[in-house]
Amino acid sequence: MPQCLANRRVLCDNTCMSDDNIKILELLEKTHPSADCELNYGTPFELLVAVVLSAQCTDKRVNEVTKKLFKEASTPEQFVAMPLERLEGLIYSCGFYHNKAKAIKELSASIVQKGYMPTTRDELMTLTGVGRKTANVVYSVAYKGNAIAVDTHVFRVANRLGLVDEKTPEGVEKGLMQAFDEDKWSHLHHLLIFHGRYVCHSQKPACESCLLKDFCKFFKQNENNISKKSK
Repeated sequence: MPQCLANRRVLCDNTCMSDDNIKILELLEKTHPSADCELNYGTPFELLVAVVLSAQCTDKRVNEVTKKLFKEASTPEQFVAMPLERLEGLIYSCGFYHNKAKAIKELSASIVQKGYMPTTRDELMTLTGVGRKTANVVYSVAYKGNAIAVDTHVFRVANRLGLVDEKTPEGVEKGLMQAFDEDKWSHLHHLLIFHGRYVCHSQKPACESCLLKDFCKFFKQNENNISKKSK
C-alpha cells in the first residue's frame, strides 16, 4: 500500500489509495449515502459546544439539549456570562454535566480572550480543553477542512477493516491519512462513524449483512464463529 503523506502527495501520480481502499470507500458510500455530521448547529462556535456535549452521549440527545440551550446562549460571551449552575441544568441529560459545563465555560473564555473564533485545527487546539479530535471535527465540518477525527467508531471500524493496525487514536489518524487521499479524509471520517454506529457495532456487529465483509480483517478472522451465531 502506498504510504503517501500529505506533504509528499506531489510524488503520487493520481492517488495514494490502494485498489482495496478505493473499493472499501465505494462500499461505505453505497452503505451510507447520507453520511454527514448529525449534530445541529448554526455557527462554528455552536458546533464546538455540541461536540463537547457529544462525548459519551448520542447526537440525538445533544440535539435535543442544544435546541433549548442555544436559545439562551449561542456566543462565547453569553456562555461566559451564564451562571455555571444554570449551564449545568441545561445540559444535565447529556451526562458528565459538571465537566462539560466547566469545559464550555473555559473554552468560551479562551475565545473571548482571543477576540475571535479560531478557524484552523492548530488554533482550535489552543483553546482550553479542546483536544485534537474535537478540533478536527470543527475544522472539517464547520470550516470544510481536510481532517480525520478519530472517535470510538472510527477507531473500531478502521482497525476491524484492516485499514490500520494501531493502538492509539493518533496512530489511527495517521494511518488513515496515509492510506487515503487528503480530499477524502473528512468524508471518510463520517462514513466510518456511520458504519460503526449503524452496522459495525461494538458488541454485535452485523457482519453477515455488511457489504464490506469480503474486505474485512475482523470478518475473515471470525467468519466461522459469526456463521455459527447467525444460524
